[in-house]
Amino acid sequence: MQETIRIIGIDPGLRRTGWGIIETLGNSLRFVASGTVTSDGDMDLASRLCQLHDGLSEVVHGYQPHEAAVEQTFVNKDATATLKLGQARGIAMLVPARAGLRVAEYAPNAVKKAVIGVGHGEKQQIHMMLKVLMPKATFTGNDAADALAIAICHAHNRQGLSGRLTKLAG
Repeated sequence: MQETIRIIGIDPGLRRTGWGIIETLGNSLRFVASGTVTSDGDMDLASRLCQLHDGLSEVVHGYQPHEAAVEQTFVNKDATATLKLGQARGIAMLVPARAGLRVAEYAPNAVKKAVIGVGHGEKQQIHMMLKVLMPKATFTGNDAADALAIAICHAHNRQGLSGRLTKLAG
């Protein structure tokens, strides 16, 4: 008998970290919630990371997901911005890991492919497909929408991942 699995998808960012929670049962997806954790740009980096940590911790504690998925960071030309994004991504991975969740990572192109069918696409295409896949989904802004897409990507890939992990352990 299958059980419902609650997944949190996290789109890390230093200013805005998006989160989206879905439930999956077999091939069906159900929207639970989404939102954005923000940090105060006028504060020092350590304080901003604390804000992200505390906000994500509240979400994980409140919704009690079973698994987590985080988008991998892309490297851009601005090394300082990339390092700061990496630190925010560390928080996005730490919070669910500290809650005892397995954390999967997905490249941005893999997320797009899982949701819109191709590895390159526009934000509007992701928004449209989210509404097709989960008509009751609500999200404010790209960060929450991306987080939902990450959760969906994990829902599509988790069965194969679980099977591979079982084979490795056996």
